[in-house]
Amino acid sequence: MKFNIENRRYIGSKFKLMPKISDLILSHTEGRSFFDVFAGTGVVSSYMLPHYDRIILNDLLYSNNVIYDAFFNGYKSNRFLLQNFMAEILDIHKDSILDNYFSKNFGNTYFSQNDARIIGEIRERIENNNLLSALDKNVLLASLIYSTDKIANTVGHYEAYRKRENIKDRFLFELVKPINTINKTIEIYRSDANDLVKRITADIAFIDPPYNSRQYSRFYHVLDTLSQWDKPELYGIAKKPKEQNMSEYCRVKAPDTFDDLIQNIDVRYIVTTYNNTYASKSKSSQNKITHEQILCSLGKVGNTKQFEFPHIYFNAGKTSLQNHAEFVFITEVTKKCKS
Repeated sequence: MKFNIENRRYIGSKFKLMPKISDLILSHTEGRSFFDVFAGTGVVSSYMLPHYDRIILNDLLYSNNVIYDAFFNGYKSNRFLLQNFMAEILDIHKDSILDNYFSKNFGNTYFSQNDARIIGEIRERIENNNLLSALDKNVLLASLIYSTDKIANTVGHYEAYRKRENIKDRFLFELVKPINTINKTIEIYRSDANDLVKRITADIAFIDPPYNSRQYSRFYHVLDTLSQWDKPELYGIAKKPKEQNMSEYCRVKAPDTFDDLIQNIDVRYIVTTYNNTYASKSKSSQNKITHEQILCSLGKVGNTKQFEFPHIYFNAGKTSLQNHAEFVFITEVTKKCKS
C-alpha cells in the first residue's frame, strides 16, 4: 500500500470537510490560481488541484514542506532509484542496527526501541545517499514521515507520548503516492504568512490559521526533527527542541495579526474557515480570535458571505465540544491591499 496525502493524523485537517468546502468555493468564486496560505497537511490544495492552473502552498513546518514537494512534485522523481532504496531498506536486519540519534531520544517513548533504531537508520541512509536528488530524498523523507506517524505511540500529535511498557514493534516503511500535477504550476513556500501575502498575487486565498494556543511546531516537533535532521538538543519529558516557528495566531495578538494579514493580501476572493471552540472548557482549545473579530477584519476589505455546518472536531483528549460547527466565510475583495 502507498500513502495518499490525507493518510496522516493532524489537528484541524480539513479532509473530511472538503466536499462541502469545495462546493462553496466553486459556487462563489472565480479564477485560475489558488493560494493555500496555511496549507497544513496539503489536503485542501490536493482536493482543489483539478480546478486551478496554479497552486501556491505555504507552511512554516519543515516536515510539511517536505511533504508538499513529495506529493506535488514527486511524479518527476527517479522511480528506479526509489525502488532500489526500498529494496535496500527491506533488507535491513534490526538486530544489526546500532543505536542512533533517533533511537537514543525517541526509543521506548514515542516508538519502540527497535522501531526507533530502524527509523533513525533509514534517515541516515537517505541523508548520505549521493545518488538521490533533492526531490528523490524528499519523496523518501515524506514516506518516512508517513510510515513513522502511522505507528507513533501518541494520541495523534507529539505533545506527549502514551505511558506504556513494552511498546510493540510495528514499523513498516512504505512509499507515498505522488499526485499527478502535470501541466500545473506548483509553488511551495516556508514563510511567515503575513510576510508572504505581500509578495503573492492570486485569484483565491484559502485561510485556515491556527486559532487556539496549540503551537503546531511543538505538536509535530518529532516529525520536524526527523525531516530537518539537525539533531538538536532536546529537553523535558516530551523531548522537545528549543522553541522555533512559534505562531502569533496562537497568542493574545492573534486578532491584530489576522487583521494585518487580511489588510495586505492581494487576491480577488478570500475563503476563511473557522470553528467555534471559543467557549471550550479546555484553555488550549479556546480560540484566540472570535467570530466577530474575523467578520470585522474581512468586512474592511470586501463583502462577506457566511456558511455553517456541523462538524466533529479532532480532539485527542477527553474535552467535550458540544454543538461544534465549522464556518466558512467567502469574501469578495473590493478594496485593494495596503502594499
